[in-house]
Amino acid sequence: MRTTDRPGLVRPVRRDPRGLTGPTPEQTRGSAWRRTSRGLYVPAAVDGTCPEQRVLEAAPLVPRGGAVTGWAAVRWWTGSPWFDGTTPDGGLHPVAIVAPSVRVRSRAGVEVSEERLGRSDLRDRDGVVVARPGSAVSYEVRRRTARVADAVACLDMACGTDTVSLDELREVAAEQAGWTGVERLRQALDLADENSWSPQESRARLAWVGAGFPQPRCNAPLFDRSGRHLGTPDLLDPVAGVVAEYDGRVHLGRRLQDVRREDLFREHGLEYVTTLAGDRGPQGFVIRLRRAYDRALAARDRGEAPRWCADPPPWWTSTETVAQRRALSPAQRARFLRYRR
Repeated sequence: MRTTDRPGLVRPVRRDPRGLTGPTPEQTRGSAWRRTSRGLYVPAAVDGTCPEQRVLEAAPLVPRGGAVTGWAAVRWWTGSPWFDGTTPDGGLHPVAIVAPSVRVRSRAGVEVSEERLGRSDLRDRDGVVVARPGSAVSYEVRRRTARVADAVACLDMACGTDTVSLDELREVAAEQAGWTGVERLRQALDLADENSWSPQESRARLAWVGAGFPQPRCNAPLFDRSGRHLGTPDLLDPVAGVVAEYDGRVHLGRRLQDVRREDLFREHGLEYVTTLAGDRGPQGFVIRLRRAYDRALAARDRGEAPRWCADPPPWWTSTETVAQRRALSPAQRARFLRYRR
């Protein structure tokens, strides 16, 4: 039985009467093996819900000229936890396969599209033919998202993997004029940001702009007047001095650290607002945001001078764009991007 170069994953194999390269016919009739598709099997103990294993089990269905695409291809390229193929209610999205010229039927866990793919869109990665990142992300946005907000979060998280940039995605959108969902892709590109660190930050940013406030910067570093780094809030209005942070399950384990940072921001004249995991919709966050802007305006009217700045000192290495992050060495990535979730 062959395994992939990726630990923990198992390629489906065909039956072997001798039991050398796969299970015998008799073994496949028992409970020790699980059929993944016609004529292919993996041991029953293999976790079929693992995103990468799901990709590997769908890969044999890809015909010549086709590819795995959508969330599954992005996951296979990047391993990003944001592209795990799960639905909000804990279900599983199917693995998407593009089969433009050969009829392949959809089956449980696999959906088949007849969209076109150019030869440059097809890439072999670790033995699986996947769509290039830009095409895969476009498919996920156009075919899987129903709202612009979800499409924006998808684009933000894709850019966070550094395998695709907004400019590259705009080129893909230009190539796909008239395709299903491309207008939603274009709308999302106008609102997306390459430096959002979580879907919750992306949605908070959209709520911020939707409330009529200026577009905030994502994860922009803040400094005191001597150039000391104060922290990097999720969202920042560098003119008003308002910052916002998402407080969810990821933050619960470091609550004391977050409180100390909030105090530090306030001590330097920044107005701080939190968006909470328990908020039902954006209304609660927007109410708190308006109050923060009111306090910031009142402080300005009192003539209070800010004790912070958003202009990095010369020693600072910026990582706010995909291009900047791609230019980092492996050691720099490990150092400068260690806080990205």
